[in-house]
Amino acid sequence: MDSGRFEKIGFGVTLVIVTVAAALVAWPFAFALLWAVVAGIVFRPLQERMLTRTNGREGRAALLSILVIVLSVVIPLALVASMVVDEAAALYMALQTGGFDVASYFVAVHDGLPSRLRDILDSSGYGDLEGARLKIAELVRSSLGLIATSALTIGGNALSLVLSFGVGLYVTYFLLRDGERLSRTLCEAMPLPRDVAGTICTRIASIVRATVKGSLVVGVAQGGLGAITFLLVGVPSAVLLGVVMALASLLPAVGPALVWVPVAAWLFFAGDVMQAVIVTISGVLVIGMVDNVLRPVLVGKDTGIPDWVILVTTLGGISTFGLSGIVIGPVVAGLFMTCWSMSLEIRSRRIPAAVPGDAGTP
Repeated sequence: MDSGRFEKIGFGVTLVIVTVAAALVAWPFAFALLWAVVAGIVFRPLQERMLTRTNGREGRAALLSILVIVLSVVIPLALVASMVVDEAAALYMALQTGGFDVASYFVAVHDGLPSRLRDILDSSGYGDLEGARLKIAELVRSSLGLIATSALTIGGNALSLVLSFGVGLYVTYFLLRDGERLSRTLCEAMPLPRDVAGTICTRIASIVRATVKGSLVVGVAQGGLGAITFLLVGVPSAVLLGVVMALASLLPAVGPALVWVPVAAWLFFAGDVMQAVIVTISGVLVIGMVDNVLRPVLVGKDTGIPDWVILVTTLGGISTFGLSGIVIGPVVAGLFMTCWSMSLEIRSRRIPAAVPGDAGTP
């Protein structure tokens, strides 16, 4: 082996080791850095507007952009998170102390059913109300217990959360200020042909924008409208249910209906018919239409990924990476489809098309 090749291999190994070491050092703030990158991509248009207003002063424009982000995103999310923690903890304590009897609501639903349907349920083996009541009460108690425990854990790690927010905002400032230069340098540094690297970088940016606008914005809109509806009709833990509805909006087709339909049914069988009608009308005509109206406007065809792929990768991303999987999952899917599409295109360029009659040519 000549010295030049040996030096190249040595440099490659050193580069890998240094990169892995840097990743390990930054890993405690990995998700904060991820969301800083997402914010830098999504709020790039805002930074460009601020650049126009500040006569091209990038630092001042980035500071103004960060201020807008804090006022419009961070503070509202912190307030909602605080309300969710309080509601989840209060509901869990009510279940533990018996202040909220799930079993009585089960009986109300059972007794509110038509007699024929009630007889069918009883004859099918679901007539043991006491056993069913205990199982449902335990299921709800354990589910809310998990939510409350997670919420209290987040509250207990407040210092770590604040530190991550600080790191995220700090990195976001530099990504907004120097994002264009950094992205260009990153694309040039990728060990890929320049056109391939440029396509991949552009694809990542478009998928991140489409995912955030299409999933998070639509989810926040649907969850907010659901919470307002529940507050108007007097449903307890309305903000908590609104957050659950926002998360459910990630599921195509059904989405928020997984939340408002059971709530409407509970209100109806509990005797609150008018409130049930209001929830149903809001769910069908307001909450359900938000997705049909906002998603095409916000997203268009930016992702180019089928809905079923988005569903699978989003759920898989959440299962693997937590809330950050909402972005990671679709990005991985988009890169997978883009890379394979480019691979097929490259192969088609290298392999000439067969000409009819060539098979018999010597």
